[in-house]
Amino acid sequence: MHGKPFVAFAALASLTLASTLGTDAAKADDWEPNKPFEMVIMAGQGGGADRLARLFQSIIQKNDLSPMPVLPINKGGGSGAEALRYLQDNAGDPHKVMATLNSYYTTPLRTDIGVDIAEFTPLARMAVDTFVLWVSADSDIETLEDYVAAVKAAGGAWKMGGTGTGQEDSLVTAMLEKEFGVEMTYVPFAGGGTVAKNLVGGHVDSTVNNPSEQMAFWKAGKSRPIATFTEDRIQVFSDVPTMRELGHDLVYTMQRSFVGPPDMPAAAQDFYVRLLIDLSKTEEWQSYAAEQALVTDLLTGEELQAYLLTERDLHEKLLSEMDESGS
Repeated sequence: MHGKPFVAFAALASLTLASTLGTDAAKADDWEPNKPFEMVIMAGQGGGADRLARLFQSIIQKNDLSPMPVLPINKGGGSGAEALRYLQDNAGDPHKVMATLNSYYTTPLRTDIGVDIAEFTPLARMAVDTFVLWVSADSDIETLEDYVAAVKAAGGAWKMGGTGTGQEDSLVTAMLEKEFGVEMTYVPFAGGGTVAKNLVGGHVDSTVNNPSEQMAFWKAGKSRPIATFTEDRIQVFSDVPTMRELGHDLVYTMQRSFVGPPDMPAAAQDFYVRLLIDLSKTEEWQSYAAEQALVTDLLTGEELQAYLLTERDLHEKLLSEMDESGS
């Protein structure tokens, strides 16, 4: 006799609980930062990652993509080890994201900092950046052939400026040394912007700066692109040949991605992914990417994580080959 009322009560309780859980889930899905969030940069000021982060800060503010401000913070110490360790130490924090570059792979591979990038939370790859071989406009070098001849004539004294040691620029330098049988003196600096300034200042003989880092000097007629490390010609530098065109299979790119700390709440991850997707559609970003020779190729979530881990494996091989060659 009492079975049916009990069943009815249980069903009502179940519906009430489901409704409550649904409301809580909706609230979780609608998570937004309740204080300014940090955009940690794995490099010094003036480089490609720094420029990108500060551009994103501007776009986010201008287009009201976040209810709270963005705080770019440079932590480039130890070739990005400072930033990686900072994010690791702030596991679970929904108010921190990090702008990455290829040192995201290379630094943990070369230095035991207790960081496994597989534990970080993937957000979005916004673009792939490119590399160009640069000399000062005051140089007599006009072609790749001129460049190789000049490096050989310098007998190891040729100064190649780049960011850090064992990072992207030094990897590209090692590729050049191996391909052409030359030796250079690698001069590391804190960031790409500083590298570019040292080229036009005459303190180094060449660089492999990303276009955005050299663009202002190139437009001012102070630096000269010799060849690109891209599969196809860069539209901005349509007269500059690729290494492949010149008979050398040298291709290398730089990812421009964002990740969160380990154990970032799923709702926070969703918020930042949506924010970055919305940002990718803005006219400001599309125009900047075209002007700075960035290839916009958006990846998010598990697809991005798979890409990052594959690139880590590729860089482990590149670093091993570089060490074996003594570069």
